[in-house]
Amino acid sequence: MPTTTQRAAFAGRLVAVPETRQLDVLANLFESRGAEVLRCPLVAIEDAPEAAPITAWIERIIAAPPALFVLYTGEGLERLLGFAERAGLRERFVAALAQTRTLCRGPKPKRALKRIGLKAGVDAHAPTTAGVIETLETLNLAQQRVAVQLYGDQRIPELEACLEQLDARADFVAPYIYASKTDEQRVVDLITRLEKIDAITFTSKSQVERLFKVADKHDLRPQLTRGLTQTCVAAVGPVVAATLESNGVSVDVMPDESFFMKPLVTALATRLGA
Repeated sequence: MPTTTQRAAFAGRLVAVPETRQLDVLANLFESRGAEVLRCPLVAIEDAPEAAPITAWIERIIAAPPALFVLYTGEGLERLLGFAERAGLRERFVAALAQTRTLCRGPKPKRALKRIGLKAGVDAHAPTTAGVIETLETLNLAQQRVAVQLYGDQRIPELEACLEQLDARADFVAPYIYASKTDEQRVVDLITRLEKIDAITFTSKSQVERLFKVADKHDLRPQLTRGLTQTCVAAVGPVVAATLESNGVSVDVMPDESFFMKPLVTALATRLGA
């Protein structure tokens, strides 16, 4: 339940929420604490457009479970399970995963594993690619097959280089893509309103990337940068924070340990109520 202190912190505040998948969940967390919410979903998540490569990857896992499965996101595992379900392979896929040691980048893939009755074998030292690499370097993976679930359809050159240096045989899969969600004019409107918004909450790096992409297309980067300087910028975790900082944005709020929506809301309430 929201505390009196949290309600006082958010009373009369306007908070921009660019979340898509759990937009109502996050918006309700703010609204139940007295904030006004500006909903502006920036990206949508969709299945990879070609099912055949994903199904072939699942079949390889079933035929010969790898020495290690690196899970970047909970969304990724859920999408893989969807592909497996549609191919009539779900039970066999889950059984193969039960025989496979898993390395989770953060808490969300751990929760996704738990929902199918499995546990993570190894936790990344930090919920970042650097943390995954640091963990991989402690394992003996020479000539071992390592399956890797990517987020979006983006390659991760530093991870590829690490696995090559470790003499591991990498097998990558990208089960989903990010697609634009909100029309560009609404994103432009968000950029032009930022100076009058009390806080904006980012929950994925793709949101940050889309915001700056639209700003650059419309020659609004200076206005976006100025607006993000004048509003309170909240990031759900270190990956999102790093993406903001790489674009010259100072992050004002981030949960200390638990990188989820509710801790993000709590941390933001503390900052606004200070």
